[in-house]
Parts: sequence; structure tokens; C-alpha cells
Amino acid sequence: MPFPSALTVCKQDLFTKVDELRDKYPEVLVQRILRIRDMYNWQIQYPDAKDREFVNEVVKRYDVSMPIAYRDLAIIKTLLPQISQTSRDFHRWRYNEMILDAYQKAKEKENIIAMEKAASSYAKYNRVDVDDEQQLPYEMIVVQPFTATDDPSVLGIKPIPNIQEKIKKMLEKYRAETMDIDDVTFEDADLEEGELFPAPKTDNKPKDNDFDDFEYEPIR
Repeated sequence: MPFPSALTVCKQDLFTKVDELRDKYPEVLVQRILRIRDMYNWQIQYPDAKDREFVNEVVKRYDVSMPIAYRDLAIIKTLLPQISQTSRDFHRWRYNEMILDAYQKAKEKENIIAMEKAASSYAKYNRVDVDDEQQLPYEMIVVQPFTATDDPSVLGIKPIPNIQEKIKKMLEKYRAETMDIDDVTFEDADLEEGELFPAPKTDNKPKDNDFDDFEYEPIR
């Protein structure tokens, strides 16, 4: 029976005890899981490290080839969502450590302004001025049960007796009345627009009163 891939094993048993790993997998696969686990923790400790730095660290620690180191890196990058969450927690912790260290050094130098800035940054980042949010008891919220019904009495409406029989009779009545309706096709209406709306008559000939009388004068 073939064993699962290293990626599948790491997703399931990355932090499983060594004895249990040896009971489930061959020694070669166990050693690789332990190596990836070690480099997983190294990646958490150095979340800003470049890929090249990671590969060099694997080669240095375990004396493996670079292709093997890159394959380990690919597995850890696939597990990145877990690493990302851990990295954010690490960055939060490191930020607080840096602020507290800056405050302590400012205090030693009696630099009141720097102390105030460090304290303000620490308070703002950790939101110490914000009241703790009250956790809602979601587990105590009961889902409202809904049941489909055609009974109008649930709305306060008095039901009509034998409603289904009355609906049936009304359908039969109106279906019978519509039996004589014939379908007709569309036809263009003949409005005789030429006679109803004749074009206005125009006379372009000049009238006698359109010209003024004038005397002839020879051209000089």
C-alpha cells in the first residue's frame, strides 16, 4: 500500500509525537516530517526571511541538496495560512517588546516626551482605552421554527369553508366563459391618412403686389 505524499502527511501529522509517526510511516518519511517541522518553526521565528535564506538554512542544518530544500519550502508555503496566523501573532508580540524596550530606554534617559510617545503607542496598539466587548451567547439563540401552511387562521383571518371546492367551481365557470374567444392575428389599420390629413397646398407664383413699381433708369 503506497504511503500518502509528504504534503498530505504534514497537513495531518506535522506536530504528531515522534513515536506515533514511526508507528504510521517509514523512517525516511518520518525524518522528512521532522525536518519540515523544524523549518516550520524556523519560518515562524523569521517570518521576513527570503526563500534563498530558507533554502540555505535547510542545506546547512541537514546537509541535503538544494532541490530537496526547495521541495520542503514548497510544502511550508502550502501550509502558509497557518504560518501567516502565527506570524501575525509573532509580529504583535515583537511590536509590544520593541515599544516596551523603547519606553525603558527613554525612562533611563529621563526623556519624558519619548516615554509619553511610547506609552501612547502601546496603549493605542493594544486598545487599552476601549471597553471589552461583551461576548454574545450565540449558543443560546434558538432558531425560530417555521412550518408552511395554507391555513389563514394563523394570521387571524377567518378561513372560508370548503375553499378548495369553491376555487374549483370558479375555475370551471371562467374557463367555460372563455371558450368562445377566438385568437386573431394583427393587421395594420387602414386609416387613409392621405384623405384624413391632406398636405397643405402651396403656390410659389409671385403675386402682383409682391413687386413695387419703379422707374427705369439707364445704366451709365
